[in-house]
Amino acid sequence: MLTGSKTTFKVRQMLPDIKERMLSQTGVNARSRDLFGLRCLPGECVLQRAVMVRKKLTAREGRGWLSGTLFCTHFRVAFVPQDSPKPDDNADPVLLGDHDVALASIEKVVVVGPNRTKLVTPNSSLKFTPEELVLYCRDMRVVCFLFDRLTPESQVQEMTYSIAKTYQPPKPGSVLSFQNAALGSVEMKQFLSNRRRDAHMNWFESASDWEQELERCGATSWRVSSVNDRFEMSTSLPRFIVVPQKVLDTELKKSFAHFNEGRIPRWCWRHPRGSDLLRMASFQNNIYHEKDDIRNLEMILFGCQSSLCVVVELGEELPSPADIQLAHSRLRALCLGDISTSMSVPDDKWLSTLESTHWLDYTRSCLRKASEVACLLRGGHLTVALQEVEDRDMSCVVSSLVQVMCDPHCRTMYGFQGLVQKEWVMGAHRFYSRINYHRDNDKEEAPVFLLFLDCVWQLWSQYPSRFQLTEDFLLALHDSVHLPLFSTFLSNCQRERCKRSQNLGQCYTPVNGWRDVLHPDSSTDPSDPPLPPVWDWSLQYSKPRQSRFTQPVPPTPPLQPLLNGNLNTNPDKHRLTDAVPGSVFLLSRGTFSCPTNLLPWRNSSSSSSGVYKKSHRRALSSENVPGLERLLKAWALVEFPQALTSTSGPQGPLDPYEPLLPLLMGPCMGLWRECYLRGALHAQAFSHPLSANHLHPVERLAQEVQQLKDKLEQVSTSTDPTPPAVTAEPRRADTNLNQNTNNGTFLFPASRPQSAGALRAAPLPTSANQHTSRGAPAASAPQSRPAHKDMGGSSKHTFLFGHSSVIDAHPDQRYYSASSNAKLPKSNGPSLAS
Repeated sequence: MLTGSKTTFKVRQMLPDIKERMLSQTGVNARSRDLFGLRCLPGECVLQRAVMVRKKLTAREGRGWLSGTLFCTHFRVAFVPQDSPKPDDNADPVLLGDHDVALASIEKVVVVGPNRTKLVTPNSSLKFTPEELVLYCRDMRVVCFLFDRLTPESQVQEMTYSIAKTYQPPKPGSVLSFQNAALGSVEMKQFLSNRRRDAHMNWFESASDWEQELERCGATSWRVSSVNDRFEMSTSLPRFIVVPQKVLDTELKKSFAHFNEGRIPRWCWRHPRGSDLLRMASFQNNIYHEKDDIRNLEMILFGCQSSLCVVVELGEELPSPADIQLAHSRLRALCLGDISTSMSVPDDKWLSTLESTHWLDYTRSCLRKASEVACLLRGGHLTVALQEVEDRDMSCVVSSLVQVMCDPHCRTMYGFQGLVQKEWVMGAHRFYSRINYHRDNDKEEAPVFLLFLDCVWQLWSQYPSRFQLTEDFLLALHDSVHLPLFSTFLSNCQRERCKRSQNLGQCYTPVNGWRDVLHPDSSTDPSDPPLPPVWDWSLQYSKPRQSRFTQPVPPTPPLQPLLNGNLNTNPDKHRLTDAVPGSVFLLSRGTFSCPTNLLPWRNSSSSSSGVYKKSHRRALSSENVPGLERLLKAWALVEFPQALTSTSGPQGPLDPYEPLLPLLMGPCMGLWRECYLRGALHAQAFSHPLSANHLHPVERLAQEVQQLKDKLEQVSTSTDPTPPAVTAEPRRADTNLNQNTNNGTFLFPASRPQSAGALRAAPLPTSANQHTSRGAPAASAPQSRPAHKDMGGSSKHTFLFGHSSVIDAHPDQRYYSASSNAKLPKSNGPSLAS
């Protein structure tokens, strides 16, 4: 009888597991019901469940451990806290919860057992019961789960096998299967087809959208052209482009053949002082230039300006996509370490290894080039054309950064989303090739867009109060790039997006001309799930998470009245008196020049016969180029003369349309810790296995540093209670504090002067604000298996020091460089290194 009672008790214990297995095998989804608190998407099947699991929380999540149940579906790894509220079946579906990880974003699966660590692959076999499950994601997150002693060993092993076999399917169509798993059900297709796009942002998909942008910028001399409506002129350009009013479409069609991929000069943005920003590809030198072609090309290049055009060459100074890919790979290896060997960079070589990745150097070079362009546009009354060989990578970065620096609208959430739509999505950045979701084109892979987000974060960290969008928004956008579910990142140009969404081709007949017809050989299937845009945040994040995407900012005052398309300012103060109408300069490597081969048609046979002389005068010689250099330095003297004599910033209110020029010295360029180092301690925990009641070496070192800083502050306060006022040193025109880009790089932005009397560095975080390696303090430490032994990794890591907040940089602290021939504004204020 006793034996029967034990058997009955064991059967009752196994009933939940049997019930779960039956539900998963029959493919029952939980749209209309909950499976142990998990609300599944329509068509989503639960493959495995593990009870009594603890998730390690990050600093943003509050630290410590969270108890709950772990699920593995054919779309995600979901964690449901035990005290989470009951899900609402009537609410709209959310693809990922706050504690979920998409299978497509997982890169590696690591399990930790007694005295061992193992990298799990789809073909691995476990000979021990895992105590911890660590998921390394492509977005540099590291998610750690701890199995309780009471968790059934069968659930632990089967959960590990389920994740290992589903996160990296060996089939070539893994991305499509992942999309079908999330969006392929009939209910989800119907739900997505009924979604309305957000009307607060500009999508730049219609002619009215572009006209709205022209009206916002006051670009009255430009118009929207539909010459590329059927992508006949250029397959990569959008359907609508902005060209000068005086150029007709019939004349415009002759200009496409003179540029690579037909990417002619086209309008991007207009500065409030009257300058225009253009983008274009390199010239086709082997094209014969007709007389009318020359006139049309120069009308497009000069736009509504008649005096000056500056062509900014981007290929020589900025990194190539291959360089960006290599730097990002090195940065990832540095932050997460070598998982297979549990080896990591020693503490004393961490900063030098970070510098050798060149990631921060590339960020600095992009910001420097954007600062040069912003200063040029700030001068007014000229056209600045960004030129790249294909005009699809670094031109997107620089043009976007210039607008973020100069336009307050682009620093709002909706304005920034519209900026990405305009310069990246409609600008035909190769998202599909650069992100390489299918992992079938490694030569084209390069995280150019992630480099741009890092540059924006650098601006945000130095001017946090000038941004409505927050770091949480940038992190959400960074993580969404690695999720192959959004139409924003799954095509290389608008033409490809139209083909996928409409499944249409084009044919030509003499009677009907070009028509859209159903393409029978299209690679897309009408049954493929509709892909939502990435800006539909409610599909990814809860409302509390979305509320952290923005912060209140002061309203931006309206622009000053326009006179003849330019601001009512003194033009003699900003206009180049040396410039001759029709002058074209090249800005390359920080130097202005007038090369004879800049415009190939000006050296052709047609121009030598006098055609060019009739339309424009010849370009200036290099002797008159310093007039442009004076323009770059004049704006600081004009707008902020008090900035040269005071360290407390300008006395009056800041002009909201002045460019946010970043500090580019080594100590001022910080590492995006919340993005790149959020999983670093999880990754290094295997090299420092400590018990829960001991501090991690990083925490102990942080405490020592904080104690030393407190003692220094006490000593300085007691010896000098009333520090003297700081007087500005004479300005030295021959000094460029940012000339050397290889100076020291730190992991935190330098603190800004908070008063004119003293410089106080922001305190380092204490141990309470640091990551922990294996758990929380003893009161909240989870009940786990015995701690595993040290596997030989004795190196400690001190790379998590950084300031939690940064005060806005003042206009008198602008350090950036161009070259010895064209120095940008600078100041000799106090050093900002801390």
